[in-house]
Amino acid sequence: MFGMDFISFLILLVISVAVSAALHWGLKYYVIPGVGSFLSKVVIGWIGAWLGSPVFGHWWEGLNYEQVYYIPAILGSLAILVLVIDVVKTFGGVSSAEEAIAEAEAQEAEAPESQWVLETSEEATAEAAEPPGTEAT
Repeated sequence: MFGMDFISFLILLVISVAVSAALHWGLKYYVIPGVGSFLSKVVIGWIGAWLGSPVFGHWWEGLNYEQVYYIPAILGSLAILVLVIDVVKTFGGVSSAEEAIAEAEAQEAEAPESQWVLETSEEATAEAAEPPGTEAT
């Protein structure tokens, strides 16, 4: 199936988009939320769909277009997506990404508040150090 025509490519792409969307937005099964993660799933899912017919076999002669058999292509796309997501989650990709996002949000939320507290503390210290009746210039 190395020399496939454009229709076969599109069929595999549609299968990959459908399986990726079901996993990403339907089941919320992803490494990182967002469109970028979904698009990477589409690419990986297309490879799985492409490998589906040669690996799983040629099932149901009527449900195919040339060498693209729909059921094995769907199973191949699903299998490789689940495998890749599990591997990334297993080796710490998801916890590192979630921790980085959470840490960035926490720093962003605390930065203005801690800066204000620091400025207020410095002003209070400066005012306390000034003798009464003098003004800072």
